[in-house]
Amino acid sequence: MPELHADRDGPVLLWRLPRPLLAIASGPLGGGIGLRHWVLNATVPLSYDRDDPGAHLAEIAARLGLAGPGCGLLTGVDVRLVAHRADSGVEAWVTTGIGSAPTWAAAPAAAEAPRVGTINAVCALPVRLADAALVNAVATVAEAKAQALLERGVPGTGTCTDATVLLCPPDGPAEAYGGPRSTVGAPLARAAHAAVTAGLPRSSA
Repeated sequence: MPELHADRDGPVLLWRLPRPLLAIASGPLGGGIGLRHWVLNATVPLSYDRDDPGAHLAEIAARLGLAGPGCGLLTGVDVRLVAHRADSGVEAWVTTGIGSAPTWAAAPAAAEAPRVGTINAVCALPVRLADAALVNAVATVAEAKAQALLERGVPGTGTCTDATVLLCPPDGPAEAYGGPRSTVGAPLARAAHAAVTAGLPRSSA
């Protein structure tokens, strides 16, 4: 489970990993695929306007005394509202912020720039996934998120700043698939869907 810390800009969720895990991440710090020692998800003001979020996250990590490479995410949501769900050994922690204007992934080019809102997902998988399966699993989380938004009547597939971190053991036999009907992808989809749904405001129904 993540630790809750109070940073000068707002609350921070911190996952201190008991050993380095293989991660795939789309956040501004520690993105890509590689071994990571920690993950943090930090709340920032809705007026946030820094154009160097990776450097900002590195500053937060330094204040927390973190060592080694890690993954960092930012959100305008109070991370104390994180929703945690588990399914068949998969765990998902999601902070769900849709702002006042969620966006459609394939919006017209002239669409108005969406206002603040971020859905950040941190998910732990019980077994090693091959690199291609990790990429597939990120898509699985996105599909599960879109399903949750659709079911609650939210007019969009997410926000333009949503980010995902998936963690798995770096060793052992590698699962070849991460799609929503695969051995690992199916419980991942269910856990992510349930966590996003739990974090949505009831007024979205």
